[in-house]
Amino acid sequence: MGAVWLEGAGVVSSDNILLKVRKPPANALGLDEARSYSYMPTGESRPASVAVRLSLTNPGAEPWTLAGAALVDAAGEQVELARWPLAPIPANGAGAVVVGIQGERAQLGCPCTLKLGEAQGPRTFTLENVTLPEGKAKGP
Repeated sequence: MGAVWLEGAGVVSSDNILLKVRKPPANALGLDEARSYSYMPTGESRPASVAVRLSLTNPGAEPWTLAGAALVDAAGEQVELARWPLAPIPANGAGAVVVGIQGERAQLGCPCTLKLGEAQGPRTFTLENVTLPEGKAKGP
């Protein structure tokens, strides 16, 4: 499964957010890259979908499997996100995850906090000050 819902007639904008985000010291994973995306259909003024792609490292002795993802916006509203891939990040290894949402729920008031939860375990990953690009839709 991929982010096909980011494609269509309109504008896909992306932003390298690695230097903008804040990483709490208690995070179970390391962060190597962070990029956010938004898709704005032609003629619209708000994004129809948003996504965040993270390159992560797992310093632990056990694999880390993403089980849940949510964005919490500046007003405290939390939205659950779809997630890919579902394969674990290997122990002492690296991997990438993409989380996103489409529809009206994609119109969040950010900066946001991104929360990732592990399957069957207490290890979590949180990023604060996550921003989403605001693309300008182009006319026909």
